[in-house]
Amino acid sequence: MSDLSYGPLAAELRPLLNKFYRAHRSPMRAGADEQLWVAKETEIVAALGLRSIGSHADEGVWLTGLFVAPALRGRGIARQLVEVACAEANGAVWLFCHPTLGDFYARLGFSPGESLPASLAERFARYQRTKTLVALRRDRQ
Repeated sequence: MSDLSYGPLAAELRPLLNKFYRAHRSPMRAGADEQLWVAKETEIVAALGLRSIGSHADEGVWLTGLFVAPALRGRGIARQLVEVACAEANGAVWLFCHPTLGDFYARLGFSPGESLPASLAERFARYQRTKTLVALRRDRQ
């Protein structure tokens, strides 16, 4: 895994990402309204999605999911993929995660998001009805 490349996934390759998710029995799917980023060697080994959260590009993005092939976890792939994707994002990057993942994301520059954009605040409240989540934010660096 020394020759991994990190970057955006072309729209016509979205079916390959869904195949990757299915192969690992992940419930995730490549959203049509997301910018998808992947880590790959010959095949995809990790992915994340970024979705615009406002009508202006500088309002930020929502990191909707991050998945690394289970056999490759703990090798820094997720960290590098998040770094590459966040470096290209306009505005803040927001995410919702289980509280146990807070330390992982803190090491990547995320901190508690106190005041969520309206479109995310509504979604966060709805998700919290059935899940324990925290909202985190990383400002453009």
